[in-house]
Amino acid sequence: METKHFILGFTFGISISVISWIVGMIVNGLLVKTNYYKKLSNFNFISGKNLNGLIGIQYFKWIVKNTFFKFFNQQIKVENKKTDLLEIRHQMTQAEISHLAGFVFVILFAVYKSFTVNLTFGLTMMIGNIFLNLYPSLLQQENKRRIDKLIK
Repeated sequence: METKHFILGFTFGISISVISWIVGMIVNGLLVKTNYYKKLSNFNFISGKNLNGLIGIQYFKWIVKNTFFKFFNQQIKVENKKTDLLEIRHQMTQAEISHLAGFVFVILFAVYKSFTVNLTFGLTMMIGNIFLNLYPSLLQQENKRRIDKLIK
């Protein structure tokens, strides 16, 4: 029975995480019009490279660069020295906040499903959420720090 909840929670988690991308874009569209957005654009969960290394962001970065994920957000690409870094940073901020909003959306859904279905179901939903929402957001934060150094 637990295996069934694990498999169903995992597949449902991936599905709801992909759907949460749209929810995140909607929330980002609403937040961009507020004063709070400026604070969010400079917010960092992880401020240093050491913890990013421990959780494997470099592997996630490799996956994004070398798989079909590289085709998702084509506006976040430095092609030459004439590229507008402020515009790329803005696009990164939008992607980061959208993924964070999606992450929170799935957390709320996972908590609800933990109570209505099974704790295993709710917890395994978070596997997809971590890799499809949290890690992309953390990667954007790392990339924004690199862009900020170039801008200065």
